[in-house]
Amino acid sequence: MEQGTVIKSTGSWYQVKLEDGEVIDCRIIGKFRLEGQKVTNPVAVGDYVELERNENEESGTIKNILPRKNYVVRQSPRRKRDLHLLASNVDQAMVIITIVSPMLKQGFIDRFLLMTEPYEIPTTIVFNKADLYRQEERNMYAYLQDIYESIGYPCLLVSATEGEGLDAFKDRLKDKTTLISGQSGVGKSTLVSAIEPDLDLRTQELSDYSGKGQHTTTFAEMHELSFGGAIIDTPGIKSLSFIHLEPMDVAHNFREFFERSGDCKFGGSCLHRDEPGCAVKEGIESGELSELRYFSYLTLLEEVEEQNYWERHKGV
Repeated sequence: MEQGTVIKSTGSWYQVKLEDGEVIDCRIIGKFRLEGQKVTNPVAVGDYVELERNENEESGTIKNILPRKNYVVRQSPRRKRDLHLLASNVDQAMVIITIVSPMLKQGFIDRFLLMTEPYEIPTTIVFNKADLYRQEERNMYAYLQDIYESIGYPCLLVSATEGEGLDAFKDRLKDKTTLISGQSGVGKSTLVSAIEPDLDLRTQELSDYSGKGQHTTTFAEMHELSFGGAIIDTPGIKSLSFIHLEPMDVAHNFREFFERSGDCKFGGSCLHRDEPGCAVKEGIESGELSELRYFSYLTLLEEVEEQNYWERHKGV
């Protein structure tokens, strides 16, 4: 059997780059599961796999997925009870957002971090379209930067069109495998093309009347970078939901709340809502912890509880 890395997923076919650089189209046989949960795509871009060539030698069959060092999973946007693997074996993740055009959805940042935090994947928040920011937006960036960098998430302010921050963005990508994602319309493809002009990520234009980006890619794909490293480009994400999580998963993956939970009266079982002696609520009231993050946390907690309730009571 030969070994290689999955560099593209199209749903039914997977492109695998072999150790000698040859790329071969493969299918899978059998059912692969992820820790007992159903996945819509059992093989992810970034997976190291073992394959056998078919009789024609031009295609192959994936026989085995080698152990992953990590992976990023989301709730399937189409089949709500299944999971969708975005990528595996990544060194870091970057979420691309912008404060204007389209307007910032701050809650999306926290949703993305809830996707990477369980697997301890270092994540950078990249604020694009800085050329469109007036003083008000730059103040907003400084405010958010202070919140997220204080809890260990680096922030970058960049402009794909004016070049601001591009050197820092490029340096952060160099020699690493990076999952890059963001909502439609934030300029992800334009940003990547600004540092790697020969890379053919199809730019999605904003429609004037709706301000919503048009989908140009449907599946994840890995692209090698000329200056070292690789990016795994994912489709524009409309929304992130977490039916596969429990309330305590949310509590444990808001990292600054989890660090404080040891001082809560109920320790690691505290949901930081109505419990007495909650150190997290004390931190919010004193201003040591971000109220903005806390509001996101409460929203996600309520959402997960509601989804779990209906999941348990369906058909009753």
